[in-house]
Amino acid sequence: MEAPAAPHNPVDTRLTITSPDQMKELGRRLAKLLRAGDLVMLSGELGAGKTTLTRGLGEGLGVRGAVTSPTFVIARVHPSLGDGPPLVHVDAYRLSGGLDEMEDLDLDVSLPESVIVVEWGEGKVEELTEERLQVVIHRAVGDTTDEVRHVTLTGLGERWAAVDLSVLAA
Repeated sequence: MEAPAAPHNPVDTRLTITSPDQMKELGRRLAKLLRAGDLVMLSGELGAGKTTLTRGLGEGLGVRGAVTSPTFVIARVHPSLGDGPPLVHVDAYRLSGGLDEMEDLDLDVSLPESVIVVEWGEGKVEELTEERLQVVIHRAVGDTTDEVRHVTLTGLGERWAAVDLSVLAA
């Protein structure tokens, strides 16, 4: 009989971002670590940079179409221009229900072959998979330029146990 796998203790990687261009570059670098089947949950107040980060992810993944906030359409699919996975960009801000309401989007069907990025997904998409990357973006308090962001990345589950997120700080 096999012993159960040791639980994965997530490790946070914290970064300071000082401009929208740096946020987009973080997305491009993060894209190199992503693969089909990955769920990325983005959290942060309005204007924190979630869509800017996702725009960089789209560039890094080489997907078709401009990545914009999907607030009014809830989800956008950006097919790959090469052999990589498509990017499914979801904005769950206007969805009040949990996974039941999200089921209409068929994210569970898309997940195995796509990279799914969900803004405002807390309490709504965690049931899709235990293996996910949580990205929390905070504006720096008292920042006079309103550009500084503190980003915390936390990989959850076996998929992320072997991924060194600290390479994103380089």
